[in-house]
Amino acid sequence: MKKYEIIKDKEIFTDVIHTGKFKRNKYFVIYYKDNPNNSSIPLFGIAITKKLGNAVVRNKLKRQTKNIIDHNKNLFNKDYFYIIMLRKDVNSINYEEMHNYLVELMEDK
Repeated sequence: MKKYEIIKDKEIFTDVIHTGKFKRNKYFVIYYKDNPNNSSIPLFGIAITKKLGNAVVRNKLKRQTKNIIDHNKNLFNKDYFYIIMLRKDVNSINYEEMHNYLVELMEDK
């Protein structure tokens, strides 16, 4: 993911979570909402709770999630905001399973 594809603004982040639609499974929750600016690219935010582990573990999970998003950008609508939350159980699976669960959830949308 490029820097311009990341949601950094806290107001947008909370707005998508509180007013957007969502899909979830045991390991992920994806919130999504229409981008009012009609951007030509989807914008992403990744949220991980501190309960998942220390900063090293959380950053590793973020890198893996970003990599999965990069390889599956065709599954996302171009004019949407997406917030991907990792749930507590994601620590118990490996990267391949993480990839499969996230892609499956994105395809359901």
